[in-house]
Amino acid sequence: MDRRVMILERRMIKLSPILPRKIMIALAGIFLYGCIEPFEGTFEDFESALVIEATITNEMQQQEILLTRTYEFEADGPSAEPNAMVNVSDDTGNVFAFEDTGEGVYLSTQPFAAQAGRAYQLSITTQDGRSYGSNMAQLTAETSIDEVIAERIVNDNGQDGMALLVNSFDPTGNSKNYRYQYEETFRIIAPEWTPTSLIGDPAGGCAVLKVPNTTDIEVCYGTDSSNTIILTSTEDLEEDRVNRFMVRFIARDNYIISHRYSILVKQFVQSNEAFTFFETLNELSGSESLFSQTQPGFLQGNVFSNDNRDERVLGFFDVSSVSQERIFFNYSDFYPDEPLPPYIEECRPSSPPIASPGGCVLRPILESGAGIYAGDNGEPMDGEGPFFIVSRACGDCKVLGASEVPDFWIE
Repeated sequence: MDRRVMILERRMIKLSPILPRKIMIALAGIFLYGCIEPFEGTFEDFESALVIEATITNEMQQQEILLTRTYEFEADGPSAEPNAMVNVSDDTGNVFAFEDTGEGVYLSTQPFAAQAGRAYQLSITTQDGRSYGSNMAQLTAETSIDEVIAERIVNDNGQDGMALLVNSFDPTGNSKNYRYQYEETFRIIAPEWTPTSLIGDPAGGCAVLKVPNTTDIEVCYGTDSSNTIILTSTEDLEEDRVNRFMVRFIARDNYIISHRYSILVKQFVQSNEAFTFFETLNELSGSESLFSQTQPGFLQGNVFSNDNRDERVLGFFDVSSVSQERIFFNYSDFYPDEPLPPYIEECRPSSPPIASPGGCVLRPILESGAGIYAGDNGEPMDGEGPFFIVSRACGDCKVLGASEVPDFWIE
């Protein structure tokens, strides 16, 4: 049997309805073998497979599809599939074209929303002329998120932290299968920011000068997206009700909740076929190691090659209704008068000398960005200089986030 190469995609990119990166790891594992045999560290006859990540929703927006290729284990990362012709069509003859925007991301040329009662199909022609398609898929039932709740809990592992819980209800009982994604945004305050900075003396030499700080930022906003498969089902319940389902847990010592935090939760209602596909991927990617004695067989999605049905194509074309809800909370709302979580870096100041017998010391640190001014050292000890220096992240939050206040942010 030919050995296949496991693909591990480690990059994190912002995804809206696009599948989380964890899926790539699971898809890699199921692409390895179609039988059981021990893992070996050598790979032969590498097969480059097309990876299709597509979720079309009922949101009126530019829809997004990601096309990449599997890559060999020794490679730096996945390669985008460029210059493909990508279309989504419905059963009434409407065709929605997509254009390559780079890095494998294809956006519809016009905003559109999936409509109830219509069937949709994906068509792809790669730049080398190969043709790919999908099964027809219909929009699922629409169910709104009733509320997202922030609650301080102690989880099953004994960790104190914040739980983000979702409630929703479909009185018709037609939804049942739910997948979640989130995007979290949080305020960052650089603990060692000062209104003064140090620069190298324009006259040259090792001297440095104090100047007003016009480049370093004290308050920023960081944003991260979910990168796991988050699923729940009400199939075995008496009613189609999602009750206090936890989509996110944040440990109390995580710096992202130190000040003000916001989460946007998206709820996708999935078909039975899509839910089964994602559930299987979640089980595979949740295993301790994909380099195990037993590799699973190939997991078939609903995408395929029109030219060669034996060609392995990875991914799924999903048409899902989506609902979203955003909430905010402050650390002090749940931890009044309690110490803040530790900052993401240990901001321990050092006091390097201006110069040493070997040459300048402080100025190269400042000009390389390795250190940033944090205050004066009023009583330098032997070998110390007159200024305290910390790592840049401690005094300039731009290292960790954006200085612009997000449009959706409220106090």
